[in-house]
Amino acid sequence: MELKEIYQKLKETREELLGIIDGLSREQLNKQIDSYSWSISQVCQHLIKTEELYVVAITRGLKSQEDSFINMIPLEFLLDRSKKLEAPDIAKPTDEILEYPEIIERLNHSREKLYKILNTVEDPSVLSRRHYTHPVFKEMLLIDWVRSLYLHEQRHIKQINEIRDSYSVK
Repeated sequence: MELKEIYQKLKETREELLGIIDGLSREQLNKQIDSYSWSISQVCQHLIKTEELYVVAITRGLKSQEDSFINMIPLEFLLDRSKKLEAPDIAKPTDEILEYPEIIERLNHSREKLYKILNTVEDPSVLSRRHYTHPVFKEMLLIDWVRSLYLHEQRHIKQINEIRDSYSVK
């Protein structure tokens, strides 16, 4: 998958996310189904933190001058919500109550950081030749880091839809 295609997927996925949370009230954004679940706001916080952490990882990976000889990894498992994944503490959300405009501003800011670092890459093929160690998935090519962002966001869009659906059940 080329970087141009990944950019398109990132854009489409973000537009879908923004469309889903658009018009939700403060209560809807910050309501938890139960004490073990995240609110929609917390899911968005997690997406923001993850994207910012990925920017750091990609930046560090780009500083390497050594070519990496690892293979791309299949990441589609990220879309399977039946397989629970525990977020690392560093990517977990806080209990901060956020309003819609603040969520949008933070989502836009984290995406701007991602695009800023990707736009510094003169030769996009370097993303397929450099790697950085992921805390959960281990050795990952930088292109997989970027690709996993939209898949990760799609996973959490499903979660947000589950949370929204729970409002109408109760």
